[in-house]
Amino acid sequence: MAPKSDIEIARAAQKRPIMEIGDKLGIPPEQLIPFGHDKAKVTADFIASLEGRPDGKLILVTAINPTPAGEGKTTTTVGLGDGLNRIGKRAITCIREASLGPNFGLKGGAAGGGYAQVVPMEDMNLHFTGDFHAISAAHNLLAAMVDNHVYWGNALGIDVRRIVWRRVVDMNDRALRTITAGLGGVANGYPREAGFDITVASEVMAILCLARDIEDLQKRLGDMIVAYRRDRSPITCRDLKADGAMAVLLKDAILPNLVQTLENNPAFVHGGPFANIAHGCNSVIATRAALKMADFVVTEAGFGADLGAEKFFDIKCRKAGLRPDAAVLVATVRALKMNGGVAKADLAAENVQAVLRGCANLKRHIDNVRRFNVPVVVAINHFMGDTEAEIEAVEAYVAAEGSEAIICRHWAEGSAGIEALSHRVAELATSGTADFSPLYCDELPLWQKIETIAHRIYHAGEVTASSAVRDQLAQWEAAGYGNLPICIAKTQYSFSADPTLRGAPTGHVLPVREVRLSAGAGFVVAICGDIMTMPGLPITPAAERIRLDAKGHVEGLF
Repeated sequence: MAPKSDIEIARAAQKRPIMEIGDKLGIPPEQLIPFGHDKAKVTADFIASLEGRPDGKLILVTAINPTPAGEGKTTTTVGLGDGLNRIGKRAITCIREASLGPNFGLKGGAAGGGYAQVVPMEDMNLHFTGDFHAISAAHNLLAAMVDNHVYWGNALGIDVRRIVWRRVVDMNDRALRTITAGLGGVANGYPREAGFDITVASEVMAILCLARDIEDLQKRLGDMIVAYRRDRSPITCRDLKADGAMAVLLKDAILPNLVQTLENNPAFVHGGPFANIAHGCNSVIATRAALKMADFVVTEAGFGADLGAEKFFDIKCRKAGLRPDAAVLVATVRALKMNGGVAKADLAAENVQAVLRGCANLKRHIDNVRRFNVPVVVAINHFMGDTEAEIEAVEAYVAAEGSEAIICRHWAEGSAGIEALSHRVAELATSGTADFSPLYCDELPLWQKIETIAHRIYHAGEVTASSAVRDQLAQWEAAGYGNLPICIAKTQYSFSADPTLRGAPTGHVLPVREVRLSAGAGFVVAICGDIMTMPGLPITPAAERIRLDAKGHVEGLF
């Protein structure tokens, strides 16, 4: 009999009323804002009341570079949270919300899989509690106010050639990457070149995920730079008096969403910045609240450790004062074989040598996590076709590197299949061996920060950029932004900027084609290679398979 699909498993879940889940955490019913019976937002008053409580242990789940073979990072994050609860620990899972773009495109949802899922799965992967719509609305309100200000006389002296605030939509739509706005005559404003990013790449999304509270949120919104004058002086959101209205639109979105796993354990699902074009972590508010309510908090960072984990450490932890206690690096035999040169069509055949070749990618990620002085253990996310010889090869390879690889069967068995990893992670997190430190100091010049990431994390031989990019970085340093961390935007499929270069390449060139200042979020984005901040749909988008059945159930969502 074929195994049940993720959505079939999720639909059969025996969910508990969300008030019961809140009660497990000591959240009174009046401090939850319910969205139906199975999800709720936690009030700002309750979150504020947690101040003064001691923090639990923070565990990061990251992964090797993603491949079409699948890695299961979110699945392992959810499974580990369930596993820790199974062995008697008080644990909360913290993950990101899903973007509609990948759901209807290629990547799929972000609620885990098999018997390690967060539910309600359909809601989480569709509109959920409306957070992304609120972020899109707030972002586009500001865009409208920029053009409106120019139309009504341009008292701030905006140079229409230097408007940097683009619009957003939560969908993969390559036709919107570059557009011409304001056509149709005098009544429609001044024609200019503009464009769209996907909502998860919005600075508003990043701010929501890094803000401490609503006051900090509005302050950061006000700091965002939307355009420049002819003398190159910046114009901010606050100059346009848009920050207050934007905060109003985001007053509910900033509140963390409480849901549950298939095993009725609590999970916070909040925020959703992409890790290949943003910082790729769930909200600081959700993570910090969870740390006050649990002994262990399991959270994830997007894509491979070269992107997600580096940004988790260098941006989220740096900015929020978080100190991770342990890290889990997820790998699959199938993905290692692909990194070892095996085509997707040939993955079913045993190939120990390809696994060992692919382990070079795994080793690079282990070494990178250790650079931050955080102990790391490898989770081998089990697939049914994995052979004992292949699994033993990974275990031996990792042991030779001074770490440990543990086979995990949570996809098929739920928390029962991840007990061994749960015990080991609990030991690591409470061992006191973590001594977290970022990769670089705040005072390092911006270009040197980019080079540090490229050389130490990606093992690039050279970083290139035009004189315009370097001059822009120098101007930002002169304006007082030199102490900001760097957010590298590049392909998630490789340590390099070339998505076809798998394994652990060295000596490659990292081309920085553009830099963007996210003054409100508090980082500088370096866009590398051909990465796009507005993805496109594949030749056969997932949307073609998604529909309602005769009973009104969603089909085709994964």
